[in-house]
Amino acid sequence: MASPLTTDSASTYGNGNGSTGTGRGGAGDGGRVARRDAGVRRPLDGLRCEITGSPALTRVVADHLTRLGAGTGAGAGTGTGGGGATERPGTIVLGGAGFVPVTGTVAWGAPGSGIEDEVTAQAATGVMAVHGRRHGGPRGLGVDYLATATGVLTVQALLADLIGQARGTVTPGTATPGGTRVFTTADRAGLLTVSQYLAASGADEPEAVELAAGGPPFTTADGTVFELETLDPGDWAAFWRALDAPAEAVRAGWRPFQFRYATACAPFPEVLHQVARRHDWARVQQAAGRSGAQVCRLHTLSERAAKDAADGPVPDPWTFARLGGAAPETAPAPAPAAPRAGGPLSGLTVLEAGRRIQAPLAAHLLGLLGARVIRVEPPGGDPLRGMPPACDGISARWLALNRGKEAVEIDIKAPADRRRLRELVAEADVFLHNWAPGKAAELELDAEHLAAVNPALVHAYTGGWAGRVADAPMGTDFMVQARTGTGEAVHPADEPPVPSLLTLLDLLGGLHGTEAVLAALLLRERTGHGVRVESSLLGAADTLLAPALDRVRQGLDPRPPAGFRRPLRTADGWIAPSDTDAGAAAAYALGGLCTEDALDRLRALGLTATAVTTDLSDLHDDPRLSGSISRDAHGAPAVPDPWSFA
Repeated sequence: MASPLTTDSASTYGNGNGSTGTGRGGAGDGGRVARRDAGVRRPLDGLRCEITGSPALTRVVADHLTRLGAGTGAGAGTGTGGGGATERPGTIVLGGAGFVPVTGTVAWGAPGSGIEDEVTAQAATGVMAVHGRRHGGPRGLGVDYLATATGVLTVQALLADLIGQARGTVTPGTATPGGTRVFTTADRAGLLTVSQYLAASGADEPEAVELAAGGPPFTTADGTVFELETLDPGDWAAFWRALDAPAEAVRAGWRPFQFRYATACAPFPEVLHQVARRHDWARVQQAAGRSGAQVCRLHTLSERAAKDAADGPVPDPWTFARLGGAAPETAPAPAPAAPRAGGPLSGLTVLEAGRRIQAPLAAHLLGLLGARVIRVEPPGGDPLRGMPPACDGISARWLALNRGKEAVEIDIKAPADRRRLRELVAEADVFLHNWAPGKAAELELDAEHLAAVNPALVHAYTGGWAGRVADAPMGTDFMVQARTGTGEAVHPADEPPVPSLLTLLDLLGGLHGTEAVLAALLLRERTGHGVRVESSLLGAADTLLAPALDRVRQGLDPRPPAGFRRPLRTADGWIAPSDTDAGAAAAYALGGLCTEDALDRLRALGLTATAVTTDLSDLHDDPRLSGSISRDAHGAPAVPDPWSFA
């Protein structure tokens, strides 16, 4: 049966560093962009953007704003000015259609911090350390992951401000004459990326499994490299028994395999790799079919580009549809927001039925922007609350994505509880889930069913494949990485092309989910009708891999060159030169110097480099970061909000 609402005691969203709860106040009905426009089909129809500055930091912003309907002014998306390790911040001005212009500024980090490009941002924030766990030492991602994430976060901030203007929770121009300003930095995107791993490092107890090198994928006797996925220990055991693996190795391998999403490594017995190499791909597929486990051959970027060419233009990373088919002029308009502080989404309610990372992260960010978030959990609560290591008896990793949310326990298989869920939906603004494909329709909880109780609802689904891959395996992070060629893009040419065990697409997919909900809320404000919106891990992969796939289409090698973004060893640690200066820095013998002396030597030569964070607990006192790390009410580390508003 349904339980009453409960709230985790760590309910303070802001941590003093760019919190959206800035006390800007609201304008009430007088501050609303008060109109309904039946001609609006996309969230930003009728608005225009002008973009200048860092091409790396503004690529995704320009692409997503135009896909959402914004026109472009002179210089928009051209990335004028700057290059290399000293490129200046990006500036985005978005306005029109009755909205006061909002100006976004996006930078790598704080001035003078030494965080001046993608690789130095990865090094300073711990991304390089977590990605490198499977390899036994820090490694840089070969893709511009933090620039991509920062771009999506920037679009989120811009959309949130426009929603606040439309609802009257933001008073345009109060702090900045002529409009409001939003700020995003790649170092805060990096901290958000490692937030679960950082939370675990600050827990009251050690990790439940060893943090050591190792993990999938596996290689068959005929050279096929494949990923294996299952969430069931019985299916895991059945798969390996079908391949005649030793029982002891199968038992020892399950726990590190199960925890690889949490730890970014999977040091299971080497004998499992040996077993895989004794069988051909056909036999492995047969074992998967008999066991319930799933396997996916690693695809190349060239294969992915060829599929895109056959399918036509790459779709938008989200899709929008009018909910319930009601005409804009007859659909109930969202209720006016009462003037209040607390962020542009204050007064909105989000119901989240999310598992693992993607949907919970999307809802977490909506909460940071001021929304009330209620998690729908199974009877007994989310089992991941107990996932070790814990802070004050609650999983530190779970807190990283779910602190401050309320919770209601509902058995979605029970008719009475489904009725209770519909009652909650009737009072909500957003219903967000990442259930398995078809489950919502089976339970009569999909968009069309819920529109009957709330025509003004934003129904948001964050899935795996967006219905675009007919023979798709499970829509999980590592399977989508395998199918899309991500493993090839993230490693240089002298390393195996394997998916990163840092959950790249779950995290980026969560950011896309927040962006999709915000765009849908703005569309609802502008048209008065409810909206169905979908985003996916595949859409996140499209955004991340766009530059690499462009290189394939140009006949160029899509993989980074040998040694790309590989840090340099010092006597007591590691340093990461900027991409521009990496070749010159590698020419100097630095191994006998301590990290600080090595950095001083390179800086004296006019080269840019920074120390690599290898112990995530060091992030608490790192002066390079633009926002400090706090602790929540349970003592778990909490990263600063990824955007600032003024």
